[in-house]
Amino acid sequence: MPPFAHGKPEHDVLSCNLPIFVEKPLSLNLETAKNIAAEIERRGLPSAVGHHWRYLDIVERARDLLAGRPVRLAIGHWLDKVPPVGWWLDPALSGGQVVEQAVHVLDLARLLVGEVEMVHAVPAVNGVDGEVDRAVAAVLRFTGGATGMLATTCLLRHKHRVGLEVHADGIALDLTETRLTVDGETIVQDDGQAKIRVARAFIDAVRGGDGDVRVPYHEALRTHELALAVARSAAQSRPVELDGQGVS
Repeated sequence: MPPFAHGKPEHDVLSCNLPIFVEKPLSLNLETAKNIAAEIERRGLPSAVGHHWRYLDIVERARDLLAGRPVRLAIGHWLDKVPPVGWWLDPALSGGQVVEQAVHVLDLARLLVGEVEMVHAVPAVNGVDGEVDRAVAAVLRFTGGATGMLATTCLLRHKHRVGLEVHADGIALDLTETRLTVDGETIVQDDGQAKIRVARAFIDAVRGGDGDVRVPYHEALRTHELALAVARSAAQSRPVELDGQGVS
């Protein structure tokens, strides 16, 4: 489901008292997503959002390696091409690259580093008025004391680099969707089962079992708020403060 289509479909499903699995990003604005989250909570229904990176087995390995080592620097990238769908270049339909794509990296940063309390994003001068920013650079300040950066671009002809670097005392990790590099040397390949695991966890939860749902809707809402804050900062050319606790 494209970003601009969210809202009514979710409420239609929830009105039938059905559990819901939602594709990211949650919507083009925070209010739509908050209303859906409130309805899910009111009905007490299982929910999940497709942030499948949290199910990468290399992410579990990274968390083990970071145990007892607070991250102090995080550097995220989404350096890619324009996706082959007609609506993507229109920010009123896609929300822009940070919201539509780099939200995966921001979600991983929240998992490995913590909540963000301030973002300051600067876009490149656009070549075409009314289209998404072709490049954005952002600085992030985390509540736990870490600092971070996010760089995005859709100027390329190929997916050049997508992932997150995290640096803690005595260790440097570089995560992509397929592999983990430790201290620039040890490379661990992911098993490629994350998309299956995220779907299986939701199915198990719907069946009433102990489904390992790592990103229910209310958790995805926190990441969505962060992505929208970065986009707003870029649009308004000013820092944007968050409450550092996610969405209450």
